[in-house]
Amino acid sequence: RRHRNGLLWSAVLPVPAEAPQQRSDVREGLTAKHAEIAEAEQRNMLVVDNIHFAYRNGPVLDGLGLEVGRGEIVGVVGPNGSGKTTLLRLISGVLRPSGGRIRIDTQDVAELSPSRLARLIAVVPQNPALPDGFTVLDLVLMARNPHLKLLQWEGQTDLDIAVRALEATETLDLADRPLGTVSGGERQRAMVAMALAQETPVLLL
Repeated sequence: RRHRNGLLWSAVLPVPAEAPQQRSDVREGLTAKHAEIAEAEQRNMLVVDNIHFAYRNGPVLDGLGLEVGRGEIVGVVGPNGSGKTTLLRLISGVLRPSGGRIRIDTQDVAELSPSRLARLIAVVPQNPALPDGFTVLDLVLMARNPHLKLLQWEGQTDLDIAVRALEATETLDLADRPLGTVSGGERQRAMVAMALAQETPVLLL
């Protein structure tokens, strides 16, 4: 819309004496439209704008659009092979779309550093490979890394956040258990606790 509006503005030709008022009306209209777009972007935490993606065997997503407001919970459903997992990987920055843009909190995912992206979005993978020698608490504390400086260790605030995440997922009693000794369901809850401890505005499950 901005592009089309830009073309419209550049195409304005000299007109009779009443033109200044008309130009003013056009300018005000464009300004109002830009303000409307900016307001919509502020309302939406996640915007998937006309994205395209294909694997070698053919396209998976073709012009997909999605808007998710702040605090909104959205479920993505569809048959196997319809692109659900691909969409999540594109949103999280693991894959790059061949066309279109993805914005989180008005910021283009393609332009964000890994550390900045990790402060905006947390992901709970389906079948993660976890280090069996780590305890559940060790795993959850790893989520605090994006909030730490280089060579900085976790502090009491980070530990408190991790404990609250463990309490929220009812895994606090597993905190000192090695990951190799917990069940599959307990591992999954530990992964959810890790995502919560990352404290991001967007959470992908």
